[in-house]
Amino acid sequence: MKNISNSIERADILLETLPYIRRFYNKTIVIKYGGHAMMDEELKNKFAQDVVMMKYIGINPVVVHGGGPQIGEHLKKFGKESKFIQGMRVTDAETMNIVEMVLVGTVNKEIVGLINRHGGSAVGLSGKDGNLIVAEKYFLNEEKAKHTPPEIIDIGLVGKVKNINSQLIVSLAQNNFIPVIAPTGIGENGETYNINADLVAGEIAAALQAEKLLLLTDVAGVLGKDKKLIHTMTNKQALKLIDNGTVEGGMFPKIKCSLKALKGGVRKAHIVDGRLKHAVLLEIFTDKGIGTEIVL
Repeated sequence: MKNISNSIERADILLETLPYIRRFYNKTIVIKYGGHAMMDEELKNKFAQDVVMMKYIGINPVVVHGGGPQIGEHLKKFGKESKFIQGMRVTDAETMNIVEMVLVGTVNKEIVGLINRHGGSAVGLSGKDGNLIVAEKYFLNEEKAKHTPPEIIDIGLVGKVKNINSQLIVSLAQNNFIPVIAPTGIGENGETYNINADLVAGEIAAALQAEKLLLLTDVAGVLGKDKKLIHTMTNKQALKLIDNGTVEGGMFPKIKCSLKALKGGVRKAHIVDGRLKHAVLLEIFTDKGIGTEIVL
């Protein structure tokens, strides 16, 4: 009887996913893959399984990955220190070569191989492939004093997205491939730019008019002043949290790209704890979900 009860429980769990499978069938979900989920071997495999399952049941996952820790390790090997200003990596030409080598040549290929080993058909892309991500130079602004113009800070080959070639991604998805995208862009003179992976994911989600944008991180989600998880919040509530200083550090670009994606036509954005096994499936296919959901 115990075995039968366990089987019935599994069937009930499967049936809980049915309305979500129906709702998201043939829809695009952009996933920003980063943090601890990229470093832990078990979590890496669970993530790959989640992505492959999504594809098999008719959802079109698009993966955008980071690689900050891996870049930092390689820079050390070459005798270079990582320098950050306002959370952005200062990127000279030599650093950019290492960033591109790590993101495109190592991290991207590892993720592609992992997804393929679990039964998917993943294809790795960088911003240079088919002019996927056209970028322009990004400058930081720092306010020195009130009523004075902000200081413009040049942080090197750091870019912002100017245009996304969404047709390339759509074409791959329609032919049953899973795009895996490294956050590098190409400038008008052929130069390569290092771009924040959260911002790239948000821009790609908007360009594809994705159903959802999922950002994997190393915290439970967005926390309020009381340090409790905020399960759902609107655009206005998110802006208020930024204004009052509740949202800061690494969470700031995640909120920023989520709001931009929503304004660009994405239906919902989710900031999810990537330290949990099957975090992607838990957010998409369960009634309660996990993390923080952001809506307009």
